[in-house]
Amino acid sequence: MKSLMIFAVLSFVLFMAACGEDETNASTEEGSEDIGAKYSEEMDYTITGLEPGAGQTELNNQAIEEYESLAGWEQQTSSTGAMLTALDTAIQNEEPIMITAWSPHYKFAKWDIKYLEDPKEIFGEEIYAATLTRLGFEGDHPAALEVIKNFYWDIDKIEETLLRSQEEELEMDVLAEKWVEENEETVAEWTEGIEKGNGEKVTVGATLWDEVLFTGNVAKLVLEQHGYDVEFTSLDPAILFESIASGDVDVTLAPWLPTTHGALAEEYEGQFVEVGKNIEGGKLGLAVPSYMDIDSLEDFAPVE
Repeated sequence: MKSLMIFAVLSFVLFMAACGEDETNASTEEGSEDIGAKYSEEMDYTITGLEPGAGQTELNNQAIEEYESLAGWEQQTSSTGAMLTALDTAIQNEEPIMITAWSPHYKFAKWDIKYLEDPKEIFGEEIYAATLTRLGFEGDHPAALEVIKNFYWDIDKIEETLLRSQEEELEMDVLAEKWVEENEETVAEWTEGIEKGNGEKVTVGATLWDEVLFTGNVAKLVLEQHGYDVEFTSLDPAILFESIASGDVDVTLAPWLPTTHGALAEEYEGQFVEVGKNIEGGKLGLAVPSYMDIDSLEDFAPVE
């Protein structure tokens, strides 16, 4: 009889614990829905975006179409500068805001913001900056290639450096000069034990994006210090790939793969050599200030 009573008591305790857990989970879900609805209303069901013609503007529109939680939302297009001003104002007032985001970019070093989870993967996978050379470059300049393979930056350091360019109003070539001067140990590690050049000409190409203008200029300076005659040129992405394929450009650290410049990489497949990654962890998406207690695009509320 005593055993039966103990069993009955334990069963009751376990039953009540399970009920309590269910209630807690339900309460948590309701709380998440409530905060998502609150944020959505406070933001007037609006994503703060970029220029109307930007590629990410189209992805934002796709997110609005595909996520039930964003049904009826609108995207306010303007410019990168206007969007960042709106972000700064919202953060100063600790107000909710959802912005178009990509990294690397200095906004992640300047403000405490976070990407929202994208379960539908509308914004794609992580991307990396690829180091490419023309065909035959290794045979012509094996020592230069060894140096080039060593170029690598942590993405958060890139963002801190880009923030410095904004705060000190530095052009990317000047920023690169300062970086090389202040990071002699890193440069020494990149070039240690590698035979120096003897005035051989190397052409480094980049696109017009700040982060790769910076890394491309660093590459130029490091190779020059190591004995090469380096020409630096900035080009439209399509022309850059064409120039690598034709041999007019020897090296680039600029393409973002596998998605951003993936179509160009496929178009010129077999006409260049990918020798490494110089920045990893690049990303596209929508972001909010970290003080917003919300994590996913699915956590917001549609327009009623």
